[in-house]
Amino acid sequence: MSIMKPIWIVDDDQSIRFVLEKALLREGLPTRSFTNPREVLKALEGLGDGEGPQALVSDIRMPGGSGLDLLTSIKERLPGLPVIIMTAFSDLDSAVSAFQNGAFEYLPKPFDLPKAVELIRRAVEESQREEVAEVKLAATPEMLGQAPAMQDVFRAIGRLSQSNVTVMITGESGSGKELVARALHKHSPRASGPFVAINTAAIPKDLLESELFGHERGAFTGAQTSRRGRFEQAEGGTLFLDEIGDMPFDLQTRLLRVLSDGHFYRVGGHNAVKANVRVIAATHQDLEQRVKQGIFREDLFHRLNVIRLRLPALRERREDVPMLIRHFLLQSAQQLGVEPKRISEPALDLLSTFQFPGNVRQLENICHWLTVMAPAQLIESKDLPPEVIGIHLANAAPGQIQANGHLAMPTAQAMPVAAEYVESPLPSPVLVATEGDTPHTRRWESDLEIEALSLLNTDRQDVWEVLTQRFETCLIQAALATTRGRRIEAAVKLGIGRNTITRKIQELGIDD
Repeated sequence: MSIMKPIWIVDDDQSIRFVLEKALLREGLPTRSFTNPREVLKALEGLGDGEGPQALVSDIRMPGGSGLDLLTSIKERLPGLPVIIMTAFSDLDSAVSAFQNGAFEYLPKPFDLPKAVELIRRAVEESQREEVAEVKLAATPEMLGQAPAMQDVFRAIGRLSQSNVTVMITGESGSGKELVARALHKHSPRASGPFVAINTAAIPKDLLESELFGHERGAFTGAQTSRRGRFEQAEGGTLFLDEIGDMPFDLQTRLLRVLSDGHFYRVGGHNAVKANVRVIAATHQDLEQRVKQGIFREDLFHRLNVIRLRLPALRERREDVPMLIRHFLLQSAQQLGVEPKRISEPALDLLSTFQFPGNVRQLENICHWLTVMAPAQLIESKDLPPEVIGIHLANAAPGQIQANGHLAMPTAQAMPVAAEYVESPLPSPVLVATEGDTPHTRRWESDLEIEALSLLNTDRQDVWEVLTQRFETCLIQAALATTRGRRIEAAVKLGIGRNTITRKIQELGIDD
């Protein structure tokens, strides 16, 4: 068992240091005290790898240096270290600034000692979790997954590492099929060659043939020059054909010919081009069913289906969710050039029980959204996006919906599998199915009606205003997250004017 590293306390007030030292020692938490930031920085210089504090508690205003400057220096050297800023009420603006710049939490003076100790203990627990997470992330740089189903995928990639055989990857949309294809390429004899990916469902039928096989000059209107297709671009490497189940039937014939004899013709061309390419295909479709329906060629199916790898949906490997969340939060922070955010255990529990219809891609998007939109450095349950909070509100057991309309935190064991099978403590919503409705749309409307009923069953008389504000806030925050904070582009996406979105942001107090 590793020895607990000390909590560093920085304050020029000896009485504060004394009180915190004694309280923490009673809890079995070792301490080390400093009177100013200069002493802390000097102590850091003499530390070796793995040494240092478990957490740091610092005052803001001290002779010989500012706690805010110390925070900046600490984050440069120990980015994962939780820092708690102590402040008098007159320093509240400074504390909020520190909070946004990476502080774990702020502790207003005078503070309640048991609450202060509890806050420091939470910081210590978070620090220990981050240390474990960093070790796991360092050990799994390419793909993440400890679940048995993912370990099966990793083993299959290892077995295929010296093979050029055609592989078919199946799995739901967003489950990471292209990541598997890239891993197969990277660990194959063709690793030094190019990896070229094309989504056959995303390209119009009229253009797909040219995209795959290239074209000669004058082959069709607008073909001013000759152009190499994806097969030629992938020469000596790997061509990844994503969503192969949506490929038009006539192009399936041309693809079969290439796989059969290794040659193809450019559009408008008369000379055969040799294809030295390994093909990896992927689909979320049931290809056997599409063959029975006459939509997919049976001979092409058997040609592609030499080795099949099934990628599990995220809901089938829930034990990987916490690791993936921390990975994506770190990744998003690096992309945006900001301090990585942490996530509380209750928020982690909520996300771990979410169904994730969009799989790993949806989780990655949620983590990016949280990096942009969560107001504090520690992500709480209330900060999660509407689709997560809404599902759990609909799934809430009796007594979990509070009078203010917020969801009381459920345990992971208490969460039902799907909202459609939950007995709600509130009156059943009356939903009118309309043409074009999807289950997701009806569930969203059901969540809204349940939320409205929970508020209407109280003495409140401002339900319209409350829900309208929350609805508008959610829409604008989602649009700003999508456009990386660009207001004009967000307004265009929402279909409102530039002046309108500016006014709404001010009225609703949205921090974009």
